[in-house]
Amino acid sequence: MRGIFFDEDAARDVERQLAADGYEVEVARERYAGEDDDEDHPWAVLTDAPAIVLELLVDQHDGWLDDVVPDAAPPLVLPPAALPDSPKRLHRNE
Repeated sequence: MRGIFFDEDAARDVERQLAADGYEVEVARERYAGEDDDEDHPWAVLTDAPAIVLELLVDQHDGWLDDVVPDAAPPLVLPPAALPDSPKRLHRNE
């Protein structure tokens, strides 16, 4: 699970609380495409804590919860469909 916060202090506070409860936790900057200013990037708190625990902390610190699916299977790629070589005529000119 991952909690996203715009305030570094909130992210660090959540990190301390989760670590004190015995969960593994990591804090990193979340980089979104199109954002040039490093100060605008939010903080991501990645943890192995149960979703309800992180959700309660996210609510307390005005962040949001983001599901992370580790090692997600790649999308299924189907072979191309067989197409006709020429247009199909529906009416004959007789």
